Amino acid sequence: MTVSPAPVILEPETPIAQAIQAAIATDIPDGLVLYYGERAFAPVWFDRNGLTENAHLVIAAMADANAHALNPNNYGPLEFAKRSETAQTPEEWARFELDLSLQFLRYATHLSSGRVQPNKVNKSLNLFPHRPDPKQLFENAERAVEFSAFLDSLAPHSANYARLKRRLAQYREKAANGGFTAVPEGEVLKPGMSDPRVDALRARLIEEDIPGAADHTGEVYDGALVEAVEAFQGYHGLATDGVIGKETLARLNIPIKDKLIQMELNMERRRWMRDDLGDFYVFTNLADQNLKVVRDGKTVHTARVVVGKPYHATPVFSDTLEYVEINPYWNVPYSIATKEYLPQLKRNPTALTSKNIRVFRDGGEVAPTQVAWNSYSGGNFPFRLRQDPGAGNALGRIKFMFPNPYSIYIHDTPSKSLFDRAERAFSHGCIRVSDPFTLADVLLADTTTETGHWERVRDQGDRKIVKPDVPIEVHITYLTAWMNKDGSTHFRKDIYGRDEVLLKALRTAMTQNL
Repeated sequence: MTVSPAPVILEPETPIAQAIQAAIATDIPDGLVLYYGERAFAPVWFDRNGLTENAHLVIAAMADANAHALNPNNYGPLEFAKRSETAQTPEEWARFELDLSLQFLRYATHLSSGRVQPNKVNKSLNLFPHRPDPKQLFENAERAVEFSAFLDSLAPHSANYARLKRRLAQYREKAANGGFTAVPEGEVLKPGMSDPRVDALRARLIEEDIPGAADHTGEVYDGALVEAVEAFQGYHGLATDGVIGKETLARLNIPIKDKLIQMELNMERRRWMRDDLGDFYVFTNLADQNLKVVRDGKTVHTARVVVGKPYHATPVFSDTLEYVEINPYWNVPYSIATKEYLPQLKRNPTALTSKNIRVFRDGGEVAPTQVAWNSYSGGNFPFRLRQDPGAGNALGRIKFMFPNPYSIYIHDTPSKSLFDRAERAFSHGCIRVSDPFTLADVLLADTTTETGHWERVRDQGDRKIVKPDVPIEVHITYLTAWMNKDGSTHFRKDIYGRDEVLLKALRTAMTQNL
């Protein structure tokens, strides 16, 4: 076993270094103390000629923090600029040095891994972003050949983050120029109708850069304007029918300041995520209720999903696909067994027989007619309910397993009609996927490239477990605003109320200067 050498704390060699050593207090992280100790407490941000170029660059970066949806006032760039002009004594310069180091560490932490820690904001967010080690951060800064490039590297490296940052700047400019035109209330507007509101509608869509809107003329709602509305509806997760009813009108009239806030919240969420999600991964956005499979940087499959209803909100986490089960059993969760099925069994002991749900206790099957169901409740229920494989199985005919503490997985469903709805939050927490056997073909392509192979396995009726031949990561996320590669900007309804919770947490963090 390799033992790391003990850190060497060098004695300060100058009055300034002595003042820095003396000024170190309990609010200085240990890693930062070690960094200064190993350099004999020599200053980082100034020399005999005043502030270093790196100090100017750091102060400028903190002043521009708003570009990353961070609050510059939390880092005090203007205050540092003033203090650098008035500091005279070694003690004043020492305090300036350590204060700037602390604020740089705070800025770097916020920019790279988020202003707040997600699991402390909401226990359903099982994300634990890596926060920079103070000593390593300063050593990397010291070694940087181009310090400005190093500062840029602190932000997430993902293209998704960069696109949203760019779009946020554009929306802020739109807001500064007056925001969005309001579309007046009125009757439901359908294609082919003539309406004096068409001019306002066209202006509104042009302002948000919806393709085709500028090509329309006249007061008749038709042609390019209908197509632009359908695009707008798609960008907002609505049914793309071109009909401007209550929901579409409400989305058209969301104030631009609310969209700016939504984009800022999702900048924070992107900071929680890893830059590299893997070579081969499943990405499910709960707010979007869609799934995509990405391999070698390219999206190779997309599908609609049904996610947990708000009372059974699906958690956010990442895991690895371990196996795919064809013709699965459904082991009924305890909460469903006691809250939904036990009352049915009390009324009729054979109530679950038609659903092919069997009763087990202590490893053995029990005849439901031989159980005194009225003697049991949620507090003393000793049974396990299991549904046999088949067309009526609650999991459908296939499930995708990534065992996790939250008992969440992706599966088929016999209830196909729900996939036709624009909003699809109906499950108890697990994720139901449309066209699951096409998903199996994509995820198990390294096992067989024969299209339809897994459906034939299904039709044989036997339960079968298949492990993927290559690692496949699974990311369950919650994003309510993003920008696609094609330039389309997407917003989604906050179905779980997580935007509101995060906004409150961020405002508290900013107020308390955490």
